[in-house]
Amino acid sequence: MSITMTDSAAAHVRRHLDQRGKGIGLRLAVRTTGCSGLAYVLEFADEVAANDEVFEDHDLKVIVDKKSLVYLAGTELDFQKEGLNEGFLFRNPNVKDECGCGESFTI
Repeated sequence: MSITMTDSAAAHVRRHLDQRGKGIGLRLAVRTTGCSGLAYVLEFADEVAANDEVFEDHDLKVIVDKKSLVYLAGTELDFQKEGLNEGFLFRNPNVKDECGCGESFTI
């Protein structure tokens, strides 16, 4: 299973990479935290490590370490803007439950 991005997410990532002036794509990972146990981590990537899987979508790289891929396989990354609020939305088919604040999830 792969990691994909909507047009909106890809445009947002591309815009920020251009402003940043460097980078090869977006790194997506999970870390242990929060009420439900796991949280998403997003950062711009400048290189690919030996233990990374690379997915290409919209001519952008989405880089995921193999440990995180177990939790993220099949995820679609979206970016939504509603009024003053904006942010990434994760459509992760592996999620069984989320905490009330939406900051963490469980598999």
